[in-house]
Amino acid sequence: MKILAFAASNSSTSINKKFVTSTSKYYKEVDDSIEILELNDYEMPLYSRDREIANGIPQEARRFAEKIDGADLILISFAEHNGNYAASYKNTIDWVSRIKGRKVFNGKPVFLMATSDGARGGQSVLEIATQRLPRDGADILETFSLPNFYTNFEEGKGITNPLLRSQLEAKVRKTKREMAKRVQ
Repeated sequence: MKILAFAASNSSTSINKKFVTSTSKYYKEVDDSIEILELNDYEMPLYSRDREIANGIPQEARRFAEKIDGADLILISFAEHNGNYAASYKNTIDWVSRIKGRKVFNGKPVFLMATSDGARGGQSVLEIATQRLPRDGADILETFSLPNFYTNFEEGKGITNPLLRSQLEAKVRKTKREMAKRVQ
């Protein structure tokens, strides 16, 4: 199984990248490949219809879409900026959505996550993504919010809070079972 994981953030110190990278390790089986994507590798001008008419769709948007198309499962951890998506993610999706004949996620199964240093753990952006992504062609298998990142996560160990770790692991097992059914 090919797994694509990325943080919906362009921060070089993204806690969401640390979280999604840690979570992706639960999916490492013998035949699995995991690619951790960096949104900064797909930086594009701010979307506008005028730019699209003048210059077409940037090659970076097409490359990002190819990564989505090559994945069997996508893991996304959303950064929350003022209760919403990070601008870098929104801009990337705006451009990809303009590629003729496609929905952004083209029916791919997706596990949505979010974390923040607050008690809500990015729940606002996760709720927005849960509502929006199906319209963008995502098949949402599961969601998970990790509150108080710096209290509940340690690099190299992952989630340190036993209850939260157990909840995440249950959701990982559920997504693995669902993916096993699809591969048969």
